Amino acid sequence: MPQRLGIIVNPTSGKNTGARIGLEALTLLRAAGVEVLDLSAADARGAMERGRAAVADRAVDAVVVAGGDGMVHLGANLCAGTDVPLGIIAAGTGNDVARALGLPVRDAAKAVERLLAGNTRRVDAARSVTAAGEERWFLGVLAAGFDAVVNERANTWRWPRGRARYNLAILRELPLFRAIPYRLVLDDEEVVTDAMLVAVGNGPSYGGGMKVTPDALFDDGLLDVLVLHRISTPEFLRVFPSVFTGAHTAHPSVEVRRARSVRLEATGIVAYADGERFGPLPMTVEAVPGALTVLA
Repeated sequence: MPQRLGIIVNPTSGKNTGARIGLEALTLLRAAGVEVLDLSAADARGAMERGRAAVADRAVDAVVVAGGDGMVHLGANLCAGTDVPLGIIAAGTGNDVARALGLPVRDAAKAVERLLAGNTRRVDAARSVTAAGEERWFLGVLAAGFDAVVNERANTWRWPRGRARYNLAILRELPLFRAIPYRLVLDDEEVVTDAMLVAVGNGPSYGGGMKVTPDALFDDGLLDVLVLHRISTPEFLRVFPSVFTGAHTAHPSVEVRRARSVRLEATGIVAYADGERFGPLPMTVEAVPGALTVLA
């Protein structure tokens, strides 16, 4: 059982349930005799700075994040490539990574039981290195097609909040959207195509259960690369809902490949990973086997 936990809570996760579940977990951990260092901050940047300092100084035995996939993303960027384990208290709306890892969702007591047990699992993480040499990691899925365009649009609006903002952004972008020209390099193989969706999955799902790369595994050392090649807008509307079951992979215009390294090139596209703004293309993403230890 970890004796010193650094915990970061996102109070707005899951329509503000993050604060309640985070506080309940904090109380349970302290009642169990665990020393808890609260690393939460007013924003993600502040939490990242506090978390990095705690990890670098060996001030904690593990980092625990309470929130949704965005908080898991933050935790992965703190712990990947280190020997500090990541604990997850799933309190968000989608919780795709937690579900795929078989972790409790919106249940502080069960999540704390897992943390106290101290069992660990090594999982792969996906890494991209910026031109400035900064490592960026993600654990779930990177979106670099229509879904990324919608996210970028939605993030320019302050209202409405939550899923409604995303749905409105879909309605705004869909009539304007055209297939995007891509150049992809999967390991050493080049693919040039016009596509509606390109997603790179270290895990199977995003967006609250959208199984975009349904067969992706956290421990196979590979990334699943999904490409939905050019189709008409009516056909896209027909195919897109099937992503919730993973049935879209049977469509003749869908191609899924596996690679250790993926180079993505397209003009004007900003990629999103684990639902968070990740960075503009071009970029290279690689699977790093066993890069992250999870309390699971």
